[in-house]
Parts: sequence; C-alpha cells; structure tokens
Amino acid sequence: MIESVEQVLAAREPKIAELGRSVCQLILRRFPDAVVTVDGNDIGFGTGTGYKGLVFTVAPAKAHVTLGIAGGATLPDPAGLLEGAGKVHRHVKLRHAEELARPELAELIDAALARRRER
Repeated sequence: MIESVEQVLAAREPKIAELGRSVCQLILRRFPDAVVTVDGNDIGFGTGTGYKGLVFTVAPAKAHVTLGIAGGATLPDPAGLLEGAGKVHRHVKLRHAEELARPELAELIDAALARRRER
C-alpha cells in the first residue's frame, strides 16, 4: 500500500519523480497550509482530508505529471492549458520542469485558491 508522497513519486521514472516533486513544491509554495493526502497514486492538496476540501491533485504518469484542479471547468484559462471534458474538474499535463515557470500556470493555481477562499 502506498502511504506517502515520496512512495508515490519513487515508483516512477526518475525524471517524472523529480517533476512530480517540483509540482508538489510549487503548490505548497502557493498553498502552504494545504492538507496533503495520498490516495493510491494520487497526491491531494486541500483544506481537509476529504473530497469536499480538495483543491489540487498531482498524479504522476509514465510520460507526464497531471495537475488536477478541482472546479477547474469554471476557471478562466485564456492560455488554454486546461484539458478535460468533465462538468467540474480539469487538468494540466506537465511534461517538462520549464512549464512550471509559466505565469499562466501560476494564474490558474492562484485562481483556484482564490475561489476556494471565497467559499
């Protein structure tokens, strides 16, 4: 059973594991009081341990790291970073560490956090 963030990441190729660590660090810099949970191969960041408080997920895959944004379907995304067709959630597939420096990504993260604070 996977119990920690490091166990989730260590199970991946080194490049993906390092990218996953960087994504987690980016989230925690912007959301330092996040409650971090692990559910299978997903790392959750939220205001509590349940689905209701979930704000972000980080899911390492074979060739990318998926940054899930709860409620992302209603966020402004002029750069078109968000993928998915669900009614509520969206995600961004990250393949290179350089993508983490994109201001549009920071704007999405900040918009998701601002919306969460409004609730």
